[in-house]
Amino acid sequence: MKHSMTRIAALIAAFGSVAQAVAETRELTLDSVVVTGSRIEQKSFDLPAAIDVVGRERIAGDNARVNASEALAGVPGISVANRQNYAQDLQISSRGFGARAAFGVRGIRLVADGIPASMPDGQGQAATFNLDRAERIEVLRGPMSSVYGNHAGGVIQMFTADGKGAPSVDASFSAGSYGSWKAGIGAQGEVGGVGYVIDASRFATEGYREHSAAERDQTFVKLTARPSVDGKLTMVASSFRQVADDPQGVQWDEFKRNPRGVAYDAATGIYPALAYDTRKSIDHAQGGLSYEHRFGDHTAQLSAYAGQRSVIQYQSIPRTTQLIPSGAAANAPVRRQAGGIIDFDREFAGIAGRWTGRFAMAGGRLTTTLGFDYEQATDDRRGYENYIGTTLGVRGNLRRDEQDKVASFDQYAQAEWQGERWTFTGGLRHSRVAFKVDDNYIVTGNGDDSGNLAYEKTTPTLGALYRLTDTVNLYASAARGFEAPTFNEMFYSSSGSFNYGLKPATSTHLEAGVKAFIGAGSRLDLAVFEVRTQDEFVVASSSGGRTAFQNAGETTRRGLELALDSRWSEAWSSRISYTGLDARFSESYTFRTAPPTVVTRTVDAGNRLPGIARHNLFGELVWRHRASGFHAAVEGIARSSVEVEDTNAGKAAPGYAIANLRAGVERRFGALNLKGFVRLDNIFDHQYVGSVIVGDSNGRFYESAPGRNWLAGISARYSF
Repeated sequence: MKHSMTRIAALIAAFGSVAQAVAETRELTLDSVVVTGSRIEQKSFDLPAAIDVVGRERIAGDNARVNASEALAGVPGISVANRQNYAQDLQISSRGFGARAAFGVRGIRLVADGIPASMPDGQGQAATFNLDRAERIEVLRGPMSSVYGNHAGGVIQMFTADGKGAPSVDASFSAGSYGSWKAGIGAQGEVGGVGYVIDASRFATEGYREHSAAERDQTFVKLTARPSVDGKLTMVASSFRQVADDPQGVQWDEFKRNPRGVAYDAATGIYPALAYDTRKSIDHAQGGLSYEHRFGDHTAQLSAYAGQRSVIQYQSIPRTTQLIPSGAAANAPVRRQAGGIIDFDREFAGIAGRWTGRFAMAGGRLTTTLGFDYEQATDDRRGYENYIGTTLGVRGNLRRDEQDKVASFDQYAQAEWQGERWTFTGGLRHSRVAFKVDDNYIVTGNGDDSGNLAYEKTTPTLGALYRLTDTVNLYASAARGFEAPTFNEMFYSSSGSFNYGLKPATSTHLEAGVKAFIGAGSRLDLAVFEVRTQDEFVVASSSGGRTAFQNAGETTRRGLELALDSRWSEAWSSRISYTGLDARFSESYTFRTAPPTVVTRTVDAGNRLPGIARHNLFGELVWRHRASGFHAAVEGIARSSVEVEDTNAGKAAPGYAIANLRAGVERRFGALNLKGFVRLDNIFDHQYVGSVIVGDSNGRFYESAPGRNWLAGISARYSF
């Protein structure tokens, strides 16, 4: 590690000298205000952390605003893959954290308008983000992420705009390949001192792949008011409903033969996704209140939220697997099986408070923050057989009945001292995550899995930033990270019972970087980092549709992130972002496959971590004609190969490079504002694997991405 940091320091010093030589005085038009990281408004240029801001123009421009992957494609350090499978959500990882998630998002903290979109155990859903009303998305990577506690390998925080000014109404419609379309309607404004935002939308698609159709309905309401000159009250409520087919992954030969198809099981002679009609439905609703009050230079904030989520998922776990007797009979093994249907109702809530003070100290400015977060969730979880007799894909007998509870309570303190040249930041967070299981399904061969356990950790963060010139900042930061297992990782062990033996993963993060304004219209951000993780979560066994996890030894992630934004003239602008990430097992480990065929396998030190590409590159060139409101852009995306399982013996998903075109126009006619766009993605019709399912038991690792496809849309806004 010592030699690694020496090389990092040398690289930063060398680049800092170059940046200083070419930097010129310029307007800070590329310097966004952020709150993620320091929890106070601050220029991103002055924060000792790798952070990117995706503004409204990028989120709303030339996109359907259905998936966060549309807006985050150009952010370094973050990989956001659209699985083309709405039943499993996006696959998001930050510096490799979260790449193992077979569904949903783990390892990354998701927040929307101050309300966590991640549950207390760390599992999150990016699909609930309302992109129609998003004003900006802040993406934080590296050591500073740890100030957000458990599972904060990165932080993605979305903020919606407040309702203000004269009332306006808007409507939008877009349609594209594979029977996809979206319609939305909304209103915003301010009446009697109360700002309001209202939005509703419906999305539907037949899906690129066979058996991948989906429908989604979203609503959103936001109210803001100022009870006093120094106080602000915000209320947010939203709902999310989705039904989606699940095409699952395919084996390599199947991908090559028919990338739009579903897997075939030669042993049973069926297509499991079709035979069992694999699908998932979600009903989600939540609301929250936040009050902020300023006392001179000090600020106090208190927020609370609550919500409910219901999920029913039909899986393709074989009927024959579930028919194995649960008692000692006919020499058959005793086998715990939770059925092929997951059905749970979740209630969740939380409360958070913080105080921020600003003081003059030692010729500079000291900002301190003290706060707490309490979150809890309760699942009434049931499992059913996915067959009745020989009829597949229907609800059968009960095979699981339990109540799962998780609660987290965190306290934190942060401080930042800012002088003329130096800025020093520090933070300390104490996290406690407690799990409790009450098993109500106790029958012969299936014992009582009731139990409880808790994980606790205190994590520090340190950072320093030096203003080399008015246009060049150098920084370095370090932190300890903490990642408790999620409920989904504890549900099964290799023996079939609840896995109470998992330890939390801990990590050490080191980062150094340069932020520089170059010339009259460019900003460059460069970060190099190293992360060492102990007790990384890995797959212990995967059989019968159930995956059990265990802790491995040490893993190491070393990488470089670069982003260069340039405004060449009033008409031309560009963005280039690159991520280089070498993620490997530093120590070997062994695991045993599940019965009936038990095999011990070894993962060698030096193997690459699966689900993580070594190289990701994004480039964009945009031309705008201000007078006519017309714009056009070309995008390029390239990714290197990705391993699919820990031994690196499976066929790695090959690298790829694609190009996209988009164009749009915006015109105003008095009170009416009209926009239209069209985009053509993957213009050379390249066939490639867009995402992988890490460690799939049947070798169905691959999820194909679409060939050439199009999207067009129009929107109108009328201001009164």
